[in-house]
Parts: sequence; C-alpha cells; structure tokens
Amino acid sequence: MSVRFGTQQVGDVTVFYREAGPADAPVLLLLHGFPTSGHMFRDLMPALADRYRVIAPDLPGFGNTKAPPRGSFDYSFDKLAEVIGGFVDALGLARYALYIFDYGAPTGLRLAMRHPERVSAIITQNGNAYEEGLSKDWGPWQTYWRDPSPQNREICRASLTDEAIRFQYQHGAPAGLVSPDGYTLDTFYMHRPGAQDIQLDLVLSYRTNVALYPAFQRYFREHRPPLLAVWGKNDPFFIPPGAEAYRRDLPLAEIHFLDTGHFALETHHAEIAERMRDFLHRNGVGG
Repeated sequence: MSVRFGTQQVGDVTVFYREAGPADAPVLLLLHGFPTSGHMFRDLMPALADRYRVIAPDLPGFGNTKAPPRGSFDYSFDKLAEVIGGFVDALGLARYALYIFDYGAPTGLRLAMRHPERVSAIITQNGNAYEEGLSKDWGPWQTYWRDPSPQNREICRASLTDEAIRFQYQHGAPAGLVSPDGYTLDTFYMHRPGAQDIQLDLVLSYRTNVALYPAFQRYFREHRPPLLAVWGKNDPFFIPPGAEAYRRDLPLAEIHFLDTGHFALETHHAEIAERMRDFLHRNGVGG
C-alpha cells in the first residue's frame, strides 16, 4: 500500500503529512515525538493501510512542516495542539484512534480532552501521562523548568547534540537492528537555522505537560477510552512504571513491554502493528 504526501494550511503553518489507506476507512492519527517527524512511522503505516486510513502530520518545529520563526510563533505544547487540532478539523476527521509517542502524547491528549467524542481508542508507545514514568535523566530539564535561567537553558542544549540523538535511537535496542537513517535525518533537522532554540523553547514548555497530568488522568477516568500501551522497556527516559500507571485510571488498559528502547518502531514495527490490529478489532475500530 503506497504512502501519499501532502500539505494542509492551518493559519500561518503549512502542515506536512503522510497518509496511507482508503479514504473511507477508520482513521488512525499518528503523532510523533522529539526530535523526529512523521518519518518515524514509515514502516508502521504500510502495515496498517489495508484496513485503516493512517495519517501522520509533522508537528510545527519538526520535519517538513513550515511554521513562522521564533518571535512570531509560540513554540509551546498548547500551540502544537492548536495547530494539530486545526489540521484535524481541516481534514474533516470526526473520529479517530490516536497513536501517541513522546511529544505526541501531551499533544494528542490535549486534543482528546478538547473533543473526547472523537477518540475511538488510544495507542501509547512510550507516550507518558504520569510522573512515575519520568526517569532520573530528566533532571537537567526539570531544573530548567524550576529556574529558566540562561545557564540552565544552555545545559539542556546537550540533549540536542548528534550524540544525544543517536543515543535515543540506539540505547536499549537490539544490536545491529536500528537503521542509521532515522537519527541521521533527525540530526540534519536539528542543524537547521533556529532549530535548537525552537527545541529549547519546547523543553521549557514541557513543564506544562507535567502540570496537565492530573487533567489527562481525569480524562481517562471520565471517558474510558480503550487504551493499548506498547512500550520499549529499555527506554532511558520514559520508564516502564509510566506504562503501568495507565491501569490506575483505566483498569482495562492493555500493556505490553517490548525488549527495545525509546524508538520501538525502529526494531518492532511488525509486532506493534500486529498488536494494534488485534486491539483495534476487539474494540470495534475497523474490521
């Protein structure tokens, strides 16, 4: 099944997106994380496109989406959710299952809280909504949240280096199974003019996501979306207790740990696709 590429204007943002599958099929909205783009779904989308309309936009500040520069655009998670909400409206997506990963989790959960009637199910792949899911490696970012000084901002720049990006892909993943294409592309994006300062703005804005965790959890309790967690158990940033915590608010949540790292799709896309198809079928999403 071929993947199609397009753009959608949302205000002053030109959202680039990938799409596959029949136009009348149930929709899966795939939301990527830091520091990547919809490219991370390149293997997953064809594996689901026979039964679903699979759509993966690039968030503002990432990939091939074109947004205004810093100073004329607010690079915050509220703004990311506003733009993706506009994208969903522009495409006329009245009902969809959410796939949330990393930064895509707080973005997608803002959409879910705003329009709970639209969400048929949630698949979270290392997409966090609980404080116990944050590892000790978040220390420098948490210091920056508490004291957003220039010095603390510069310390966070270490997360944006080529080495740090490569580490995200390779740590905890089976040796020899992670293609260099993903992290090579992401390091290219990070070297674009202004990219690092945009990312540092989002690092600071991440504190608003943690502040919203109680609201996300209330949404789970009140609306009970079917939820599947497929989690790279060796992720050094979003650790397994973050996946297990979903059962506190969603007792029927299905949780599966994979022997890989943060970017689980790099090594386990076939297994994730299989689990998604079974989960969605049993919950009435698709045939």
